[in-house]
Amino acid sequence: MSNEAATATTGVPTAAEAAPAPEQIPHGLGSSLPPADARAKTEGTFPYAADLWAEGLLWAAVLRSPHPHARIRSIDTTHAREMPGVRAVVTHEDVPGTPLYGRGRADRPVFASEVVRHHGEPIAAVAADHPDTARMAAAAVIVEYDVLDPVTDPEQAFEAEPLHPDGNLVRHIPLRHGDPEAVGEVIVEGLYRIGRQDPAPIGAEAGLAVPRPDGGVELYTASTDPHADRDTLAACYGLEPERVKVVVTGVPGATADREDQGFQLPLGLLALKTGCPVKLTATREESFLGHAHRHPTLLRYRHHADAEGRLVKVEAQILLDAGAYADTSSDALAAAVAFACGPYVVPNAFIEGWAVRTNNPPSGHVRGEGAMQVCAAYEAQMDKLAKKLGLDPAELRLRNVMATGDVLPTGQTVTCPAPVAELLQAVRDFPLPALPKDTPEEEWLLPGGPEGAGEPGAVRRGVGYGIGMVHMLGAEGADEVSTATVKIQDGVATVLCAAVETGQGFSTLARQIVQETLGIDEVHVAPVDTDQPPAGAGCRGRHTWVSGGAVERAAKMVRTQLLQPLAHKFGMSTELLQITDGKITSYDGVLSTTVTEAMDGKELWATAQCRPHPTEPLDDSGQGDAFVGMAFCAIRAVVDVDIELGSVRVVELAVAQDVGRVLNPAQLAARIEAGVTQGVGIALTENLRTPRGLIRHPDLTGYALPTALDAPDIRIVKLVEERDVVAPFGAKAVSAVPVVASPAAIASAVRAATGRPVNRLPIRPQAAVVTEQR
Repeated sequence: MSNEAATATTGVPTAAEAAPAPEQIPHGLGSSLPPADARAKTEGTFPYAADLWAEGLLWAAVLRSPHPHARIRSIDTTHAREMPGVRAVVTHEDVPGTPLYGRGRADRPVFASEVVRHHGEPIAAVAADHPDTARMAAAAVIVEYDVLDPVTDPEQAFEAEPLHPDGNLVRHIPLRHGDPEAVGEVIVEGLYRIGRQDPAPIGAEAGLAVPRPDGGVELYTASTDPHADRDTLAACYGLEPERVKVVVTGVPGATADREDQGFQLPLGLLALKTGCPVKLTATREESFLGHAHRHPTLLRYRHHADAEGRLVKVEAQILLDAGAYADTSSDALAAAVAFACGPYVVPNAFIEGWAVRTNNPPSGHVRGEGAMQVCAAYEAQMDKLAKKLGLDPAELRLRNVMATGDVLPTGQTVTCPAPVAELLQAVRDFPLPALPKDTPEEEWLLPGGPEGAGEPGAVRRGVGYGIGMVHMLGAEGADEVSTATVKIQDGVATVLCAAVETGQGFSTLARQIVQETLGIDEVHVAPVDTDQPPAGAGCRGRHTWVSGGAVERAAKMVRTQLLQPLAHKFGMSTELLQITDGKITSYDGVLSTTVTEAMDGKELWATAQCRPHPTEPLDDSGQGDAFVGMAFCAIRAVVDVDIELGSVRVVELAVAQDVGRVLNPAQLAARIEAGVTQGVGIALTENLRTPRGLIRHPDLTGYALPTALDAPDIRIVKLVEERDVVAPFGAKAVSAVPVVASPAAIASAVRAATGRPVNRLPIRPQAAVVTEQR
């Protein structure tokens, strides 16, 4: 990715440029401190969960339903149990505790017993001496089904027979804001569809369960929310939470919930049943079948505006396909409805939102859930409105963007920094990339690359815009709290916090906080397990805010313990002392000593919590202060489209984002680049096809992830550092909002190049073909 302009404009280097020389390791907040595990991961020595091993290890395999909807007549495990090398077979009859679990709502069975509701639902699990034996034994479990017609169209779910005892409706939010009789002089309408995206983790999903002498069990997995997983596991195992321990190990990165709880549950059951360690490594197919996906969404919109293009009213209907179980669909729907109008001032808004069950694969938390789907729709509406009014698309948006102090359609006032106009102006005014030369040497620049069948004369360039917004932390009354402990001894600091490092950089941030606060170079972050106090899930920037805030408070308490004796000795307050590069000095220069000398062999430690201000659920009219804070991003996309073949090449994505404060420039640039690239996949290639509820091609051959060759030039043209006063360090989450804005910007650019409506993501070739040009 080319990013020379980003460095010149913002001073933020790309991730590759920011790697420091070994003798120049940076310190503290605002520096590009490299991750502690960077070398191990690049050299291939990092111990991922799939590398786990234990003495006397057994191997697990799971039998999954081949049908999206069926009634189970019988389950016969006799043949599987009698196979040589098989140590245990478990079904729903072997679940000693509650048979149901779920992240948002406990509505999903550990093993299906009477009905299967989606393709790949677990039926039974096997533990054996060899992985091949386990797989063969799982295949030997005989299940008799009465196959039922699946409900796969979410619109049909309203009238279909209940697929679940809780019914087909997961949640309905009717948002009412302003005057329902308001009408604009100009009206545009649209119908939009967003496909099913899989988080597609590159690292294999794996785990190890080890029985404990007290009758409990320890699970070693790449969990992103270990305490929530522990509580779920304990309830299903019929054990007290203190007898179940989750140890986080080998997380290879996450863009969603990293581990499916349904993957972990059979492991512990088999370990408890056999009294032996049990390991399970999912195949790629099992990974696609097991974990949650992005919600496919159907959106109907009607925008009203006056003659100058100022929005008067937005009406929308939003239908989320939750799949077979609720999972986090309620949260996703709240975000979709609340942000249905985007970062624009809309005096009147009437939004109907539903999340419904179907027999499709379960949907759940994927980065930017809810907000990404509506962004694609409301930005398409803004393009339509600009075209109808004869206005420049960027100008129309500038006339409507919100700012700090404006009110969301939920009635919540935007109190955090909202420099949306500044962001949009930055990408609009950034120089456009040069046109490719019409020569053989430049064929690789054409859509389809050098082997493409198109003609250079059929290529059209388009420029489009996308402005996204996301909420940070949990919403609607979620209790966001994290606890951290900081210890220092012998010149070394240790941080204990159950915040999982999922690639978002928390471990690096924690080291930077302690370095800056205590002036200690060597800082270690302890491994995470559930013996530590909870820190919550690693999503929506919560560990930067909540866990980082807890580390900062604990470090400051230790700082006070360190400085208090010196301040008392010299008759001054601790505020008059500062720590820099391991040295303690007073404002007048009278005191000058090192941190090590001041410690004098002592061990100092402190524990602190961080809890943001409370939020509230949306009421029956969709009103309420549901969000702690928000982050915004503007992206300008430049694309080349072959209007005969419908192939699209993303030439450049210019990004401007409000980040609150840059804590680690290299890390921040890498997160933005990764989010933007993920958005390219959403816009052009990623679509998990599920005809009649069956996942087609559950592998990375059939599911087209964008590679380095698909990544465009990403120009970070502006980072607005207007600190959020209620957030620790003033920083905002940076990963999700580029994912939200980039698909909308790419679709906008394809519309500009072709004149076609482009109302579906990912963009299919036929949507970009201009037939009259043939």
